[in-house]
Order: sequence, then structure tokens, then C-alpha cells
Amino acid sequence: MSRNYAAEPAAKAIGVLVLGLGNVLLGDDGLGAAALARMERSYRIPPGVRLEDGGTLGLSLLGLLADADRVILVDAVRTGSAPGTLVRIDGDDVMDAVRERLSPHQIGVADLLDAARLIGCYPTTVTLLGLTPEFIDLNVARSNAIDASLDELVEAIVREVQSLGYEMVREAESEGRHRPLRDLTRHFGM
Repeated sequence: MSRNYAAEPAAKAIGVLVLGLGNVLLGDDGLGAAALARMERSYRIPPGVRLEDGGTLGLSLLGLLADADRVILVDAVRTGSAPGTLVRIDGDDVMDAVRERLSPHQIGVADLLDAARLIGCYPTTVTLLGLTPEFIDLNVARSNAIDASLDELVEAIVREVQSLGYEMVREAESEGRHRPLRDLTRHFGM
């Protein structure tokens, strides 16, 4: 006699994935990587929280997304508001936002979220945090409005992570600490 047992979902390896998106070669579009680098430089990242610079990798990030229970996307978000305005979008509104209001890589992000839903590995929650860009064009420098608002964005990310049950402790930067994002992004002034 055989029994059908409903398979319980496996625990996800990453409790909270903070995924920086955007292209550091397109001015304000690189704010996702810059915010994560500042966060890594200023906070002790607790076990269960993972920071990743996803750049413009799109569907290449599917495995990472599949391993995450909760996801915070960090990116430039076109809203019509003044440059540097903090933006927070969550729930079903995220999909609409990534289709309509993200920068030039938006198609990759929409495809990524659609693929995760299609194969049954969509995270429990997805939140989009970002800033309204001033310009997105070929330039490795960010606008003054974005640079002035990056700390506010980092604080919003930290609050979001804490609201999900993880303690984020601010600490002084230490030269001896291993900081993979910093090693990668410091060449871009982040």
C-alpha cells in the first residue's frame, strides 16, 4: 500500500538576500552596488543575511533567488519624483515596478522574478528599495542627488532586514575585515 505524502518545502539556505541591481557604468543605475558596499562597510552582516551585487545578470541570478526565503532588491527606480527620493515597493507591486520603472536592465529582473514564480521558487517576500535616479547614461560617476541619499537608502535596507528578524549592528570600518563587495567595488569609488 502506498501513501502520498505532500512534500514539505525545503528550508531556504539564505534567510534574507539583499540583491543590488544595476550597471555601475551607467551613472545612477549603479546605486544598488554602491548601497551594498556602504552597508557592508558600516554593518556587521548577521548569519542568514547575504549581500550580493547582481549587476545586470538577470536570469543568471535564478539559483541565488531560489535559495532565498526573502529578497530585498536594491536599484534605481524611475518614479517622476525628485532625484534621490527614497522608494519602497513590496508585494505584487514589485512585479509591476520592475516591468515599468527600473533602469535599462528591467527586462532581466522581470524575467528573473517570472522564472522564479514559474518553477515554484519565488521568495516568501520581495521588496524593492531604491532611489529615483537623476541620470542613467554612460558615466561611472553618480549624481550628487544619489550620493547625498545613499546613506538614507542604506538605513532603509537595514530597517527592512531588521523587520525580518535579523539584528544589524553598526560598527566602525576595520582594515583587517574581509569585505568581498568592497574589494570589487572600491575601484568605482563606492
